[in-house]
Amino acid sequence: MPVQYCGVIEEHLAVRQRAGLFDVSHMGEVELSGPHALDLCQRLTANDVARIKIGQAQYNLLLNENGGTIDDIVVYRLEADHFLICVNAANTDKDFQWILGKSQGEAEVRDTSCRYVQLALQGPLAEKILQRLTPLRLAEIKSFHFSFGAVSGSRCLVARTGYTGEDGFELYCDPDLGERLWSNLMDAGSDLALQPAGLGARDTLRLEKGYPLYGHELDDNTTPLEAGLEWVTKFSKGSFLGKEALLKQKQEGVKRKLVGLEMTGPGIARSQYPILKRGDLIGQVTSGTKSPTLGKSIALGYVRAQEADVGNDVEVEIRGRSAGARIVALPFYHR
Repeated sequence: MPVQYCGVIEEHLAVRQRAGLFDVSHMGEVELSGPHALDLCQRLTANDVARIKIGQAQYNLLLNENGGTIDDIVVYRLEADHFLICVNAANTDKDFQWILGKSQGEAEVRDTSCRYVQLALQGPLAEKILQRLTPLRLAEIKSFHFSFGAVSGSRCLVARTGYTGEDGFELYCDPDLGERLWSNLMDAGSDLALQPAGLGARDTLRLEKGYPLYGHELDDNTTPLEAGLEWVTKFSKGSFLGKEALLKQKQEGVKRKLVGLEMTGPGIARSQYPILKRGDLIGQVTSGTKSPTLGKSIALGYVRAQEADVGNDVEVEIRGRSAGARIVALPFYHR
């Protein structure tokens, strides 16, 4: 997927106001199947996979023994004992090897990334456009649910999921059908100004919604408690990898927290820029941009837990000078 087709801002606003189409086939897919596939999912992830039924999807986290985040993922329950896991592109082999190494023969683990093209149709007009190409009753597919059906004659997994903060769908289909599906979707949305969109807009859209990006807000040494993802972490589900470390961290309190920042001074906060309080280093920016929707410079970053209160005025060091910023509630953007 290119960084942009006609410009990040134009593509971003098209998704917010109409619809955009992303080719996200670089994302990876790992499938788990067999009588103990659910047990393996439960042992390796933070969320409670047992809660989702066939035809449902779930945002989840792969964790290591220290409670660090190996990856943030989406789990699709295809059958009672068959799961499709969508993983971040750069982590595909790492995730596959991790799951395989921990499986101990509990389930069949396969990297099936080569079997899928993934297209994301996102925005308020996404349903209207997609409905023109499928007999599926899209209005009946709820958020984080999916169905199998024909889209422009091609069998697809059609999921009401996305990474933009807008309504929309992610379509998984055979790679041989991907180019035709892209063209047919663009044709179906031409009268509604459907816009092809790239990685740049995908990043600014997710940032406005406060969604984490692996390698920025999440990594092997960052726990869900630090990242504001305790809601994903179901301590009540039983034993899982990293649980003891997370319980200890919860009892002792986290030392740093992920926060939203809105610049009150000039400049754009970028990844790795220092966050200061009266000149003292209290944290670091992880992602930042000029929000096309809000017209403000926004950022995510980690700060000392005692400095993480909403409304706290701080500074961001931008090329050797301090610029004012304020900690604000997430998400930045509400649909």
